[in-house]
Amino acid sequence: MVLEAVVVEKVDNRIHGEAIEVKANERPEAAPVRNVMDTMDETSPLASQLASEHQRRERLSGRKLPRPNTTRYMTVSNQKGGVGKTTTTVNLAAALAIAGLNVLVVDIDPQGNASTALGVEHHADVDSIYDVLINDMPLADVIASCPDIDHLLIAPATIHLAGAEIELVSLVAREQRLRRALDVYAKYREAQGMERLDYVFIDCPPSLGLLTVNAFVAAREVLIPIQCEYYALEGLSQLLKNIEMIQKHLNADLVVSTILLTMYDGRTNLAAQVANEVREHFPNQVLQALIPRSVRISEAPSYQQTVITYDSSSTGALSYLEAAAEIAERA
Repeated sequence: MVLEAVVVEKVDNRIHGEAIEVKANERPEAAPVRNVMDTMDETSPLASQLASEHQRRERLSGRKLPRPNTTRYMTVSNQKGGVGKTTTTVNLAAALAIAGLNVLVVDIDPQGNASTALGVEHHADVDSIYDVLINDMPLADVIASCPDIDHLLIAPATIHLAGAEIELVSLVAREQRLRRALDVYAKYREAQGMERLDYVFIDCPPSLGLLTVNAFVAAREVLIPIQCEYYALEGLSQLLKNIEMIQKHLNADLVVSTILLTMYDGRTNLAAQVANEVREHFPNQVLQALIPRSVRISEAPSYQQTVITYDSSSTGALSYLEAAAEIAERA
């Protein structure tokens, strides 16, 4: 027998704690599909971030970076490990090279991470910066070109550098060896009719041994990456004392020209406090650009790339492009 009466099912509403009636022969209409961007509140954090990044990219678009009057020799150093020294070195170098400037990265860290990130071979059989420092090999004989970026050269590091600290002790002018090699290479380029280098970045190990001393003596400027965490501030005062010793005894021309805040997490009060404190003490050295914590920045080295080439649309790439532009314009 067909029941013509409307069957009513009572469904217990677990949310409101009361019963509602739903007719069995009725079905709710499907909600219209909307584009996420159509429903996004323009005042939401995500929308604000997207708008901010769009404006930042527009400011960088079409900007031509000026060439320095002379080659800028910059040592990227911090005695504390894990603050982004190598990441900063390779990404700033890549950003400047993409802008058409001639850049050399000198990797004097025995781990060879800068060499890895720029995609050049640095196994034990490769001629490297070790041979330049210990065996007086010309720098021109060890320099390799970055396969992904024009105008970017690198003097790779190999595992042999791990013992170079001990071997340098007995050599003549042990603190001056990298500087002399760079001076000879500059004259070689001029004799060959090649354009001069615009930037030389020296990636240091996280210690103050003879390798780092060589870097300080070879450079004219120090670039200090500072992680936006409390412990980063503790090591900064000791680093500045060491630089002062180098200035007094070995390289009077050395200056701390640039401080870059890295691994910035805007969600934490600590990061903002560290950034404000560093800016307060070094108002002329700290760049306005901030390098955020970024998965893309961390992933790029595993593909033997910088974040600039790995994902040029990422926030990390944008931040390093801004930092490079700021460094170039400060010249």
